Amino acid sequence: MSNMHANNEFNSIIKDYMNEEVLSLGKIPHHNSNRLNHSLKVSYYSYLITKKLKLDYRSTAIGGLLHDMYFNRVADMETKREKIKLFTSGHPKDALANASNIFDLNDLQKNIIVSHMWPLSRELPKYKESFVVSVVDKCVSTKEFGNKWHVKVSNTLGIYFILLVNLIFR
Repeated sequence: MSNMHANNEFNSIIKDYMNEEVLSLGKIPHHNSNRLNHSLKVSYYSYLITKKLKLDYRSTAIGGLLHDMYFNRVADMETKREKIKLFTSGHPKDALANASNIFDLNDLQKNIIVSHMWPLSRELPKYKESFVVSVVDKCVSTKEFGNKWHVKVSNTLGIYFILLVNLIFR
């Protein structure tokens, strides 16, 4: 991740979005890190991929940064049903509402945020960039979760995870 901090172009794209609300995500635990670090990783890797693919890497970096901009926690939910709903479809909608209240987002950025939990949610990625962020989010989350349990996890495992989940939830 040290390359992220040295990447002037990436940092110039996200700098106007690193406000108090976004920075406060650093106080919310996420796997073995915090929600801000997770979002920065998803944003940066998605930016690199979409830039290489000659897609809209600027909107992707912003959408990736804001994809988990929700402030409630699964641990605060009382029932198993509430926890599952927050995990699969609730938090992307909350993140979109929160980000839209603060920033002027384009349709691509909105779709990145609301569809990043696909295929666990019913919100489909409408753009190639949205699909990239969804895949990168699963890869980063899988790696973070593995680190939490001191298990070395390959980034490729995230892709297998997506395929498996897709088969299970068809």
